[in-house]
Amino acid sequence: MEIANFQHLKKTKFFKVNKMKHKKSERFFSAQKSKGFLTCPICEKGILKKGKIKEAMFGVYLGEFPADICSKCGESFTDQVTTRKIEEIAKEKGIWGLGKQTKITKTGNSLAVRIPKEIAVFLKLEEGKEAYIHPENKKLVIET
Repeated sequence: MEIANFQHLKKTKFFKVNKMKHKKSERFFSAQKSKGFLTCPICEKGILKKGKIKEAMFGVYLGEFPADICSKCGESFTDQVTTRKIEEIAKEKGIWGLGKQTKITKTGNSLAVRIPKEIAVFLKLEEGKEAYIHPENKKLVIET
């Protein structure tokens, strides 16, 4: 089963995309209730079936939760109660809100990435600590 990732919701593209997806889903679900089954509002080909998803945020496992899962594309949908429970667990684990915008600055001939304090504290980063940096799937990975 695929692990879904939540991101910090307030300022991210993830939230904007999922907010649009949610509005589309609400309209789609309402129109289909009379059919007795629901097709996926994303791919519009698969049938939604009850199941469980494993939820993680920033690599921290949050648990397994009930969801409607598309039989074709695998997209999953949780209800409001479940979504709030996921958020609550993320807050308890101290990872809610860790996604941050940052600036890339120039230092000499190199570029530098500023790491926000909340992330540095969460990862126990300190000045002078060695790190390994590399690209992966068009993302920057910093390993300590």
